[in-house]
Amino acid sequence: MSAHLALRSGNPALGADTFTRVSPIVGHETMTIGGTVNKTAMSLAVLFVAAMYVWGRGAAGQLPMPLVIGGVIGGFVVAMVTVFKQTWAPYTTPLYAALEGLALGGISYVFEQSYPGIVAQAVFLTFGTLGALLFAYRSGIIRATENFKLGVFAATGGIGVVYLLSFVLGFFGIGVPLIHSSGTFGILFSLFVVVIAALNLVLDFDFIEEGAERGAPKYMEWYGAFGLLVTLVWLYLEILRLLAKLQSRD
Repeated sequence: MSAHLALRSGNPALGADTFTRVSPIVGHETMTIGGTVNKTAMSLAVLFVAAMYVWGRGAAGQLPMPLVIGGVIGGFVVAMVTVFKQTWAPYTTPLYAALEGLALGGISYVFEQSYPGIVAQAVFLTFGTLGALLFAYRSGIIRATENFKLGVFAATGGIGVVYLLSFVLGFFGIGVPLIHSSGTFGILFSLFVVVIAALNLVLDFDFIEEGAERGAPKYMEWYGAFGLLVTLVWLYLEILRLLAKLQSRD
């Protein structure tokens, strides 16, 4: 398969054929970068409120695990629906943000109890990485060439296979040291995953920019926000995991 047919992003929500499945609209009702930024900010606000609600319940001694588990499962289901029904993105993206907020609020609270201060560090590093890569992309320091996209996609797919293998082996009581170990190789693996997750942000920026240039329908702003949110959630969780491994060695 030609490299030109490679995915625009390692993020499964943002594929090369995304814009071939939508019809450009002439006029003011088209996708813009500014509109996508606004939708992303609104989605992050929804995620933050939901996360703080669960965190607050946890701090009160009543961590609502059903909500946390429901957020994990529901978030996955809504994400799949959004990928296949992009026109629903204006409704499913805020819902996805709320569900992920419930999940992240619980997960973050559990990590914080074991490693005080880790959540603030992870949040700072996540948004610091977002800002740094956005600057690098806009200034041309990093360019989303076809080889770059193909490399990031391949690495992302490889990570997905490792995680899937770990999930399956877990049913048999077998752990994958690379994922869970706080040893040197475990830390290096987590660092590698963080780097790949961060590079996916660059491809997400490229996807959003292309959508605006092609005059994609207005609802694609929500879809672009959804794709960016997926990557940010992944990046945050991987940074959280890496920091936990580092602190467990102290």
